[in-house]
Amino acid sequence: MIYHKTKIEGVWLLEPKVWKDARGYFTETWNEADFNANVGITRFIQDNESQSVRGVLRGLHYQRGEASQAKLVRVLEGEVLDVAVDLRLSSPTLGQYVAERLSAENHRQLFVPRGFAHGFQVLSERATFAYKVDNRYAPETEVSIRFDDPAIGIEWPIADGVILSEKDLQRAVSFEEAEKF
Repeated sequence: MIYHKTKIEGVWLLEPKVWKDARGYFTETWNEADFNANVGITRFIQDNESQSVRGVLRGLHYQRGEASQAKLVRVLEGEVLDVAVDLRLSSPTLGQYVAERLSAENHRQLFVPRGFAHGFQVLSERATFAYKVDNRYAPETEVSIRFDDPAIGIEWPIADGVILSEKDLQRAVSFEEAEKF
């Protein structure tokens, strides 16, 4: 695995080694000792998976306080634009974001530490998205920030026909209103 620092401290792009031959491919997607030595000790407790169609935008989500989650995300099928927004008050990059294209083809993963909002938009006809988390889901602490908030200025590839959940349509707050860490 190759670990690339991103422009925001704490967010990492992971690029696994992929061995391909006539049968297909093999890659190691997770190695606790290797991850902890490069990124830092993180104890993942749950794996999640979602499937979405083109244009679906999930996010920007985070959990407040002690319920905050670190995530290691990857795409099993299709392609997404994956985004992590810095919500750490003490950070010089507060309000800035990292955006990476993750796909089944490139096998890349993004590590999003606690203190970030996270979201992704599906760029392919369908995408299967998988992620590890280091804390349980606590719906009472979840916050959604508007995906199109100009204070953040994310350039989503699919601007027209974005598909959002009711939660993201009805309850998303601005970056300014969002509780920070």
